[in-house]
Amino acid sequence: MIKVGIIGATGYAGQELVRIITQHPDAELVTLTSQSYAGKAYEDVYSNYRHLSYICQEEDIEKMADMCDVIFLALPHGVASKKITDDILNKVKIIDLGADFRLQDIDTYEKWYTTHYSKNILPEAIYGLCEINRDKIKNKRIVANPGCYTTCSILSMYPLVKEGIIDNSSIIIDAKSGATGAGRGLSLPNHYCELNESVKAYKIASHRHTPEIEEQLSYAAGENIVINFTPHLIPMDRGILATCYANLNNKYTYEDIKSVYEKHYGNEYFIRLTKEGTFPETKWVKGSNFTDIGFAIDERTNRIIVIGAIDNLFKGAAGQAVQNMNILFGLDEKTGIDFVPIFPA
Repeated sequence: MIKVGIIGATGYAGQELVRIITQHPDAELVTLTSQSYAGKAYEDVYSNYRHLSYICQEEDIEKMADMCDVIFLALPHGVASKKITDDILNKVKIIDLGADFRLQDIDTYEKWYTTHYSKNILPEAIYGLCEINRDKIKNKRIVANPGCYTTCSILSMYPLVKEGIIDNSSIIIDAKSGATGAGRGLSLPNHYCELNESVKAYKIASHRHTPEIEEQLSYAAGENIVINFTPHLIPMDRGILATCYANLNNKYTYEDIKSVYEKHYGNEYFIRLTKEGTFPETKWVKGSNFTDIGFAIDERTNRIIVIGAIDNLFKGAAGQAVQNMNILFGLDEKTGIDFVPIFPA
């Protein structure tokens, strides 16, 4: 059994990790921590865990490294880089659900986030987008779990960028997220009366997932890519829908583009390509690790419109983190996360 520790287990992504790991046939949750609820029973924080007897522990990553085979960090940005050292990585594998090890360009990270405290470790970290970096993830000591918007956006556009199908300077991504994407902390804009019956764009031209999307698509294209990315907050609990636009470089038929997506994703279990004329909806991926992708060609403008949908807490966070764990330890990727989407919910 893989011995698992979770730091930050009482946030939404941390809770989802607990839910998955406690049902994983090849993993055992040996310890979980919470800064806000240390000493409390986990069931007192989340009553759906009344059948389990976990206690939220004070964090001691050195002690956890001796107890565990892998530690998941579900923490705000700027925290993980202060904790991870080479000594820690010599003892235990790390899967970081935060942003600290996602961007390889340190100047870009510090421009968009904060000071990075593990610059010597950063080059070792691999970006854990499983369907694209699977072979690079194996045998790594530290994996940077991608962000939720980025997972949906990159997977939606990757085949087109990789194959040179689109004008890379024309990419626009318009994405919507449920409220859990903002985390569990109290914030006035996320109060029910503020959020309900409204849709809003936020962090326009300044969202921190922008450079993450750009960096990964640039690797695929072999050239520097700059995009327009606009996120929106939707009054629902969970889910992300990304609508992506780009100019086509030539005239293509639906079958031409379909063959490009099938080339890259035809054998990917967790990526489902929708039928022509059918487009992804967040309700069809809720509670699952699936990414649904569909597209249409606008012949009038010779643009392509790609729609992607994921559950932000599952494929966009905890589910993908466990998918990364499965790869690291040589398990079938589907192990413990092969859930049918929940409906209705």
